[in-house]
Amino acid sequence: MKKIQIYTDGACSGNPGKGGWGAVLVYNKREKELCGGEAQTTNNRMELTAVIEALSALREPCEVELTTDSKYVCDAINQGWLDSWKSNGWKKADKKPVLNVDLWERLLPLIETNKVDFIWVKGHNGHPYNEKCDELAVNYYLNNFD
Repeated sequence: MKKIQIYTDGACSGNPGKGGWGAVLVYNKREKELCGGEAQTTNNRMELTAVIEALSALREPCEVELTTDSKYVCDAINQGWLDSWKSNGWKKADKKPVLNVDLWERLLPLIETNKVDFIWVKGHNGHPYNEKCDELAVNYYLNNFD
């Protein structure tokens, strides 16, 4: 399996509000930047979309080190919440419905196809790729939505 590093971030102006996501894929010293957004969304949806779009860009199953500043995404995977939510009919421990089920359902096959390690970094703390992903996300919504 090829080893690849992926960095992602999501951003919103208002929550909900206009939002963007950014990702950088690094393989053999080559970098690929991806970005997109939505006119009306939430920060968590953009964080999740960044991960989904980055993993969807892979052409074959890979061993992925995915770095994000989203505790929402990292904890859902690393703490086993995602598996529990799915097995409980997309209900949280408090019996409330899980938000963003459509995106979690898109993410599941991607993390089953690839071997993905989710790594959390503190946002806006000088991590070069996290800062780049934030820049991609913010620039996308600033340049594409009034």
